Amino acid sequence: MDIEEGKAVMPGAEARSFDSPDEQRTPPKTKVDLVRFEGATVGRYTFEPGWRWSEAVKPLVGTDTCQLRHVGVVLAGRIHIAYSDGAESEAGAGDAFLIPPGHDAWVVGEETYVSYEFESRSAEEFARGS
Repeated sequence: MDIEEGKAVMPGAEARSFDSPDEQRTPPKTKVDLVRFEGATVGRYTFEPGWRWSEAVKPLVGTDTCQLRHVGVVLAGRIHIAYSDGAESEAGAGDAFLIPPGHDAWVVGEETYVSYEFESRSAEEFARGS
């Protein structure tokens, strides 16, 4: 373990800024910023008011519902999720979430939605065209 500015630093530890993401995707009303680490990708998802997965992302991926699993935390705004089995839920600022595959989702209200997601596959594939 090394000492850096009075703190213990584990070898291989990294800190990355979303101000300089490795990749950015910008479908309509959508901004996805990705930072990549060895073995993990973290995404910051920003959706404008009026955003809906089935309108902004579905045309890129070509599936009827989002087929990705999402694990993360909401920083701002609120999102409504409608699942293929008819169930529905919402997540808002301060909520941690796990959303299984098979859903549509949309921003609720007039506040921009911002979340961080930690499921590497979802971050790598969300809003990426085929």
